[in-house]
Amino acid sequence: MSQLTILNEIEQLPADALFGIKQRYGQDDRATKVDLGIGAYRDNTGKPWVLPAVRAAEEKIHADVATYNHEYLPITGLPSLTKGAAKVLFGEELVAKHSDRIVTVQSISGTGALHIAAKFLSKFFSSKKIYLSDPTWANHKAIFEAQGLATSTYPYWNAASKSLRFQEFLQTIETAPEGSVFVLHACAHNPTGLDPTEEQWAELIDTIGKYDHIALFDSAYQGFASGSLSKDAYAVRLGMQKLALASPILVCQSFAKNVGMYGERVGCFHIVLPNQSEETTAVVRPAVQSQLAKIVRSEVSNPPAYGAKIVGTILADDVLTNQWYDDMITMSSRIQKMRVRLRDALVELKTPGNWDHIVEQCGMFSFTGLSPEMVKRLEEEHAVYMVGSGRASIAGLNEGNVEYVAKAIDEVVRHYLTQSKL
Repeated sequence: MSQLTILNEIEQLPADALFGIKQRYGQDDRATKVDLGIGAYRDNTGKPWVLPAVRAAEEKIHADVATYNHEYLPITGLPSLTKGAAKVLFGEELVAKHSDRIVTVQSISGTGALHIAAKFLSKFFSSKKIYLSDPTWANHKAIFEAQGLATSTYPYWNAASKSLRFQEFLQTIETAPEGSVFVLHACAHNPTGLDPTEEQWAELIDTIGKYDHIALFDSAYQGFASGSLSKDAYAVRLGMQKLALASPILVCQSFAKNVGMYGERVGCFHIVLPNQSEETTAVVRPAVQSQLAKIVRSEVSNPPAYGAKIVGTILADDVLTNQWYDDMITMSSRIQKMRVRLRDALVELKTPGNWDHIVEQCGMFSFTGLSPEMVKRLEEEHAVYMVGSGRASIAGLNEGNVEYVAKAIDEVVRHYLTQSKL
């Protein structure tokens, strides 16, 4: 083949669906337009919100003239971030008890953490099958399959009842090949907003351990779902206490949502080593750390500094940490308020169907139950943008648009009900 034409047969892929929505929204000049697509927090005026804790941390960083710089970070990341992130995720008590078994590296947000996990698994456990929830975050499958890993799904969402397919989930764990990897949404499941109860989590984790599988937790919304770091980390901490006795657990952590570090790309990847002898752990821990460092070094050389310094500063300063706790409550409570407002507006409009699932779900998203055809009409006729699956970012709702969105949903639901009767 001539070098002149060597690129001519490369297939053009379709644009990313989510960012395609953002592009169409940006080009829409209708004054009533509403963006419920991208998962990013907005305040009650529809504007991006820089957390007060973040503003204060930035001021503190810039004010320290003696240490302010743009130097390289260590390959494994900023220590104040990696150490603080582990305490946020696992809790100070578990970290104090098992610090020698926790290996942490900084990552490029949660997506980067998942990529490191996929690279690590593909190098050392390439034969293991990766199980993803059905449905799951759109990028999960691409991240793991890009590293040559085989993926499958476990049942999760019952569209008819808008509930968890719990027994089928358990059956998949029981019948999966021994040693499979189950990717679990730690809280605020994306896209459904539906989480297992604490009792269900206990049974799921026990079953994963019973069949000698590996748990990989994707923690993208800790503190953002309920406003409580400990409540949102329940599954991860239970997994550490139960599964990490005989198996490693992997955790991918993002600070995009709960600190508003969307574009700064701040995250961490953690491996909790199995509970072996001190002598064995002393050999295994540096070996695992070195392999993770090699992955980081070969791909990004070392992680980005600015966002890491912001989060690290917040986590190392008690005053800023407490402000951050208040900020998470501000965000999570506003989103919950909008869930109630949307549900109540739909009930008041007597929109066909039951809409209680909107308030029963948690976190940034709601799996509304709207069909792709309904979503398309919402966009074309009402300038309300959401993902084709019916996933809506509740963070995009506010006092100024929630009634309009409810009326738009009411119209499209009634429209398609009428169409189905013709």
